[in-house]
Amino acid sequence: MRTFIKISIVTSAAMLISAPSLANDAANDIDIAGTWYTQGNQAKVLVADCGDGTPCGTMVWFDPAMGGENKDFNNPDPELRGRPLLGSAIFWGFERKKNKWKSGYIYDARGGKTYKSKLELQSDGSLKVKGCIGPICQGQTWIRAEDDPAN
Repeated sequence: MRTFIKISIVTSAAMLISAPSLANDAANDIDIAGTWYTQGNQAKVLVADCGDGTPCGTMVWFDPAMGGENKDFNNPDPELRGRPLLGSAIFWGFERKKNKWKSGYIYDARGGKTYKSKLELQSDGSLKVKGCIGPICQGQTWIRAEDDPAN
């Protein structure tokens, strides 16, 4: 009987030790995957797995009424100024921190600048997207596109 109790205690302890690791695997799901309208419906960004369990955003549409062409004219790298904006990476490099994605980068094609970024799914289903310089951040609220399956 003592052997059975010892085995039960060891098994229970092993399960408790591994439980946080199982919870972390579930927390790594990309809860923001899908297609999003940027603030003001100026563009659509497809959010998908970068291949490492973190979100990457790719521009898949922009409003032609906003002017401009489908070229990255403001890119600081002269070799990239002729690349199409559609299909280009808008954000990448995030780490999961509890219910937020932090320490990533976001590219602003209008200004040709890359900023540190944070992403957080809001309780109303919108996505809070922040671009930061040091501790100062500016944010936008994105909404799921009507053609997104999660809608």
